[in-house]
Amino acid sequence: MREKNVTDFTLTPAIATVIFVLACLSGYQYRRVWKNEGPKWQLWVYGLMAAGGLLLLGFKPLTV
Repeated sequence: MREKNVTDFTLTPAIATVIFVLACLSGYQYRRVWKNEGPKWQLWVYGLMAAGGLLLLGFKPLTV
């Protein structure tokens, strides 16, 4: 059985950039739905996507 290495749990800069852009777009959509008093389910979807993306970036190490 292969041992897990630290490099198995890292993000490349390109993937991190994509996640960051998606989290920003989700946050923008969250704010737009909130300001227009849109459906609550959309608030949950966009909010969880934005929060999940930013938490992932905050706690996963990046490779250089």
